[in-house]
Amino acid sequence: MRPEWSSLPVRHVLPELLAALEAPGTAVLTAPPGTGKTTVVPLALAGLSDSSLTPRRVIVAEPRRIAVRAAARRMAWLLGERVGERVGFTIRGERQVSARTRVEVVTTGVLLRRLQREPELDGVDAVLIDECHERHLDADTALAFLIDVRATLRPDLRLLATSATADAGRWAHLLGGAPVVHAEGTVHDVEIVWAPPPRPLPPPHGLRVDPAFLSHVADVVRDALNHHDGDVLCFLPGVAELGKVAGMLSGVEVLQVHGQAPAAVQDAALNPGAGRRVILATSVAESSLTIPGVRVVVDSGLAREPRMDHARGLGSLVTVRASKASAAQRAGRAGREWRGTAYRCWSAAEHERLPEYPQPEIALADLTGFALDAACWGDPDAGGLALLDPPPGGAMLAARDTLTALGALGPEGRVNDRGRRMAAVGVHPRLARALIDGAERVGADRAAEVVALLGEQLPRSASDDLVAVLRSVRRGGDNLSTRWRQETRRLAAALNSHQDIPAGPHTGRKPGGPRELGQDDAVAGLVVALAYPERVARRRADGGEFIMASGTGAMVGVGAGAGLGGAEWVAVAVADRAVGSAAARVRQGVVIDEDVARVAAAALLAEEDEIGWRKGEVVARRVRRLGAIELSAVALADADVRQAVRDGLAQEGVELLRWTPEARAFRDRLAFCHRVIGEPWPPVDDAALVAEADRWLEPELSRVRRRGDLAKIDVLVALRRLVPWSARIEDVAPERVEVPSGSKVRIDYSGERPVLAVKLQELFGWDDAPRIAGVPLTVHLLSPAGRPAAVTSDLASFWREAYHAVRAELRGRYPRHPWPEDPATATATRRANPRR
Repeated sequence: MRPEWSSLPVRHVLPELLAALEAPGTAVLTAPPGTGKTTVVPLALAGLSDSSLTPRRVIVAEPRRIAVRAAARRMAWLLGERVGERVGFTIRGERQVSARTRVEVVTTGVLLRRLQREPELDGVDAVLIDECHERHLDADTALAFLIDVRATLRPDLRLLATSATADAGRWAHLLGGAPVVHAEGTVHDVEIVWAPPPRPLPPPHGLRVDPAFLSHVADVVRDALNHHDGDVLCFLPGVAELGKVAGMLSGVEVLQVHGQAPAAVQDAALNPGAGRRVILATSVAESSLTIPGVRVVVDSGLAREPRMDHARGLGSLVTVRASKASAAQRAGRAGREWRGTAYRCWSAAEHERLPEYPQPEIALADLTGFALDAACWGDPDAGGLALLDPPPGGAMLAARDTLTALGALGPEGRVNDRGRRMAAVGVHPRLARALIDGAERVGADRAAEVVALLGEQLPRSASDDLVAVLRSVRRGGDNLSTRWRQETRRLAAALNSHQDIPAGPHTGRKPGGPRELGQDDAVAGLVVALAYPERVARRRADGGEFIMASGTGAMVGVGAGAGLGGAEWVAVAVADRAVGSAAARVRQGVVIDEDVARVAAAALLAEEDEIGWRKGEVVARRVRRLGAIELSAVALADADVRQAVRDGLAQEGVELLRWTPEARAFRDRLAFCHRVIGEPWPPVDDAALVAEADRWLEPELSRVRRRGDLAKIDVLVALRRLVPWSARIEDVAPERVEVPSGSKVRIDYSGERPVLAVKLQELFGWDDAPRIAGVPLTVHLLSPAGRPAAVTSDLASFWREAYHAVRAELRGRYPRHPWPEDPATATATRRANPRR
């Protein structure tokens, strides 16, 4: 080995680490970035750093492809060899190994696929899971599978989990009480400089970062260049932000490092530069890579995390504040080689409010791929897997529902042959379904082209029309086009190696050859719709936005191509929904027609009778739907709509009926009887009338077909059906009462007590008003003009005590009406005295 390895701090703990792995067979290594844990430790495990060590074959699992290449190159360099000899690597679509390879660096995704194919890992002596503190879902899953393998198949398999943080207790417990080995790094002092924007700025929203904040970050980078030596490493949340800040910097070499950066850029960043450089990087540079020459770190304090809207089937990335642990990792980059400086683009007070650690991906992401891995492993609900954090129940339920719809799970939730072969393709299960079923109609190569593009994270500047993007990558020679071609070839090969894959549910094998669809639009539309059947969308009847089969609204952007903007049907490949927005924004889509939508989303086709109350009307029709999209509807002439009418009454109240004064008065009488007597008199409040609609509105209820029919119902006749068979309402609560004048006056039952309103002269000689069901009438005594003169429930007392005051006030105003001295003995009359 080259002598450089001896300067790496991890060498001091190698004897302790190797001894720990010899005894229980598991260990946890914590070491700061730059100590050699990713490069020296695997070589020592394999026996390549010392000829006295036992030769072994080691697999090193890294969370990112860029880290895989970098680690393999560094280890090969330490051995004085080329990659592919004793140190090799495997990533999706690329492999450099040989018969001599003793250390193979792989992505955690590749390791998962290998474990599913050969869980015994024959010939492998040790597996190192690197950077486990980052909590990537694939890494968590791979470690859980490896723990299971050790417990059941390979007790001799050595497992080592490494972390750049000191929080190792949980990992040690997960590995069965594994010993923890700490390696101290050569840590140089790093000065923290708080550099918040000069004025408050809006926080990130979704993927949007305020341009003024990015301008501030660029200003901080320039300030760092002016006041410090060495290269500047600047952390930003995503590729778009890297490009924007790069455009603001001039006069210095700028490198943009991210997971999909070209190999030449990655190599340039990982080697010393000829002059000063600014390396703009996403979180890939937090811990997996050592970038030489860096003395200054500028940290935007932002990161990207996945979010999944399980109800709508929409996943996206969002911009969040980085955790304290991430900030510490980033700042530490400035102290790898000498004393450094870290500028943090936020305040010390804000720092105290940051979360301690980032959330694990298992708590945030779409779990469909994880659920398929668990099902293939034989643990469909993942309840038996050794995971630091269990998967959320709702997310797992949504994932298993998706897998069932894709045909990957059988009736009892167990994985079937189709599901296993979908998992073997090495892409998200949705894309595997689109590849397998799409190839039956358009051919393997053309289906692979579209699926490879769907697997890419396209730049935000990409066209909304996925077909335009497809044609662009075909012509292009950039890094995206190169990756796309490689993945297309890999997918086609994977598909051709499984020609016996059964067709998915509701699609079948289409007769007449696989290339019935030949145009790019038709091919891309079918494949996208097969991948995301719940996202096929139809324009609403009013010509506005679209409605997806999932029920979520969708809208195309102002800059969308004419095809998407004027389409009737669209298959949505990528969409995101802003917080608080009811509709999703289509990022990439393809124009399709109804036939393609029906084929791809056949499982969502349904026909049902829709009978209900909608927008104030009775609806009775037979509807054919594709999920939430209405395809056709015909009226039902003989439907039973009684429940719909009841629902309408419950929603809008019994005021939907036409209440005549007579009907309201009768209802008041019934209410009085129920209030005073109770059973058998029924309640007649709104809720009770709705609940008993069948009892009092039949047979009229059965004849209702529209809102107007309700107004034709004779409510008075209907209410009479509520009178108990054992009683007559006239006997209990008469409509009228005869007064001494001979008039029959209507009683008002609308208040708490019944009211008799009658002219005072008609009650002469009446010293006691009758009681109604034992309740005294409240008498409103009226003037000859019908205006209230007095109120009493005791006429005898009124005649003795109050009458004379009323008489004195009114007799001059109404001289033609009788005002006797003794009303108790006078004759009641409803007439005035004749004129003289």
